[in-house]
Order: sequence, then C-alpha cells, then structure tokens
Amino acid sequence: MIVVDTNLLSYFYIPGEHSQEAEAVLKADPEWTAPRLWRSEFRNVLVTHLRRRVILRQDALRMLHESELLMQDKEYEVSSSHVLDLSIKSICSAYDCEFVALAQELGVSLLTMDKQILSAFPETAVSPREFLRLRER
Repeated sequence: MIVVDTNLLSYFYIPGEHSQEAEAVLKADPEWTAPRLWRSEFRNVLVTHLRRRVILRQDALRMLHESELLMQDKEYEVSSSHVLDLSIKSICSAYDCEFVALAQELGVSLLTMDKQILSAFPETAVSPREFLRLRER
C-alpha cells in the first residue's frame, strides 16, 4: 500500500511525460490510497485541462469514473491536528500535508514528484522514480 498524491493520479490518467512512470508505479503496487481531498484536486486538474482544450469533456468524465473506481474504499479522513502540525513545521500547504499525514498515519510511503514535499518530509515522501528503483533491488 502507498499513498499517492493528486499529481501522480493525474499523470496516470492524463497522457504526458510522466504517464509511463505512473503506470509502472501502479503495476509495482496497485494498492493506492489517498485522503478524500484527492477528488476535489483531481476535478480541478481536469477542469484546467478542459479549459485549455487538452482533453474533451467525455474524457474528463471517463477519467473521473475510472479514478473513483481505482480509489474506491481507499480514501481516508486524516487528523486535522496532524495536518496543522505538519503544515506549521514545513512550508507546505495544508492540502499537501493531508497526503503526508495519511502516509504517516498508515505507516506507508507517500509517492509524489513535488520537490517541496520531498524536501520537507524525506522520511515519508519518495519520488516515483526512487520508489521504482528501490523495488527493482
């Protein structure tokens, strides 16, 4: 089990330079989890792509449906006090710290490409590239 941030989910569903890496992560560990916040963030990513005319509405709806199936029964509430504590001790947003808090509460890694999170929480956060490298050993 791993916690994935919204960016990794986005890379998995929206074709781009990191899509293959996201696919490899899912293959290596298909038990993805996230705080419930991922839904709102993912919708926002899709709206941004819709406005830029990168994807079509029917594609966005399909991606929403598929992502909700992937994450079904794998979404969690996180401790508000834990999120606040993590946010105060770092310069990361409370949104980002929800993912960190969940990973810490579950005792698993958070997979992210966010440099700020990786720097602030090296004991919890790992890049997909590093995760895959460690799995190859």
